[in-house]
Parts: sequence; structure tokens; C-alpha cells
Amino acid sequence: MKNKKFLRSGFKSLVLGVLSLWAVQVYADELNVCAGKNEMPFSNDKKDGFENDIAEIMAKSLNKKLNYVYWDDPRYAVGFFLDKKKCDLVLGVDSTDPRVLKTNPYYKTGYVFITREDREIDISSWNDDLLKERNFRIGVMPDSPGKVMLLQINRFDDMFDYFAEKQKYQSTRNKYVRVDPQEVVNDVSNKYIHAAMLWAPEAARYVKQSKEPLKVQLVKDDATKSNGESVQMHYEIVMGVRKDDVQLQQALNKAIDEKRSEIESVLKREGIPLLPI
Repeated sequence: MKNKKFLRSGFKSLVLGVLSLWAVQVYADELNVCAGKNEMPFSNDKKDGFENDIAEIMAKSLNKKLNYVYWDDPRYAVGFFLDKKKCDLVLGVDSTDPRVLKTNPYYKTGYVFITREDREIDISSWNDDLLKERNFRIGVMPDSPGKVMLLQINRFDDMFDYFAEKQKYQSTRNKYVRVDPQEVVNDVSNKYIHAAMLWAPEAARYVKQSKEPLKVQLVKDDATKSNGESVQMHYEIVMGVRKDDVQLQQALNKAIDEKRSEIESVLKREGIPLLPI
């Protein structure tokens, strides 16, 4: 009887060991990417975003099956998904983000001013006097460097009604209210506003799709607050993994180096202006 118990115990351990190895193998063979469910043009659950294309390139390079774990609110992408191991990778991370272990940058770009070509507006810096004129209507995203600079040049109140309209008159207190960048680009195209300052990756696709020719000017990285503090307009973009996942970070760095031309092809096809890294 003792021998049978020993055998059952040994068999059970063997089965558990095999299952554990299988689980590890399955995990190792999959790349679980955290992505916005409805965050176009970055990603959606139909895989229409340009970050969906870049995730596909990374998965193929690592020889892993690509899975998506979708979030509805970007505030929780790291703390409630990546850190809790619901996913392994977040794309499109600012290289200064302290919450993740970062890869090498895979592109660099900046904010852009968007105007209609036929209006012949020439703005490329927050130091341009035109932006300080009360009747010059400019759209920016909530909680963006554009909002910071409108406050700095005392223009925020002039555009308050526009911001409220874009946020569907919802309070943003402890709540994520998404503003569709396509809507802001369309407001430029329809002459509802004179200009918009948007993050180039969020606007590029809709500028290309506009029926009216639009002018895009990269914003100079010379914006400052009244106290002299710099307001950054250009950013290097990296991929983020959990802080202890050095193995995946190193594998992604290798893949970024090997597939850089494919990644840049995706970004150029999107129409994103690229800066040297």
C-alpha cells in the first residue's frame, strides 16, 4: 500500500510538473499586448490602429503568438493591467515614464500645428504672436502641453467653450473623457477653428483623410512657462514592460533594432513626421 501511495504521489507530482512546464511554455510562446479598445488611430479591437501593426511586427520577430488585452481607460493600462500581469507589453510609452521598464526608443516625433492650406497661416512656435490674438481660435487636447501653453499665454478662457463642447460637457474629475482627434482635425478643415495643436501620431491619419488640404507644421521645442520651465514638445517613444521583465525588454530591444525599417514604414504610411532619435 505504501508503494502505491508513493507511486500515486509521484505520478501526481509528475503531472503537475508537466502542466507547469506546459504553462510556462504557453506563456513564453505568447506576447500579450495591452492596447486601447477604442483609441484610434493608435489601436482598437478590430486591429485598425498603427500600433496594432507594430505589435504584429514585434510578435513575428519574437516568434510569439500575439494576444491583445484591451483597456477602456488609459489611466489603468500600467497599474491594473501590466503590473498585474494581465499583459506583458505596452506600446507608445513616453521615454520619461517612470512606471515601466523601457525599451530603446523606436521613434521620435512631436506636437504639430494644423491649419488649412488656403488660410496661409504660418505658426510653428508658441512664441508666435498670432497665437496670442483673442480671435484666433485654436483647439488642443485636455491635459496636453497645448492646454499648458494656452494657460501660459492667457488664452485658455477664450477657448473654454470649445473644450467643453469637445468633452461633451462632461466633468473630467476622476474620469476619463476621450476627445476624438478626428473631430478636432475636422474642425480645422471646416473652419470651425483656425488651428489645432495635436500630438502628431494622433492627428496624422485624419490630416491625410481630410478633403480640404491641411498644412502641418512641427511645433518648435522652445515653449516655456512664465517661470522659465520648459514645456516639452518633442518626445522619444518606447515600449514598456514590467520593471522586473528584463528578459522581454532585451528581446524587444533586439527586435526593434532588427525591424526598425519595418516599424518606420508603418509610421511613414500613417503620415507621422519623424525626428532623428
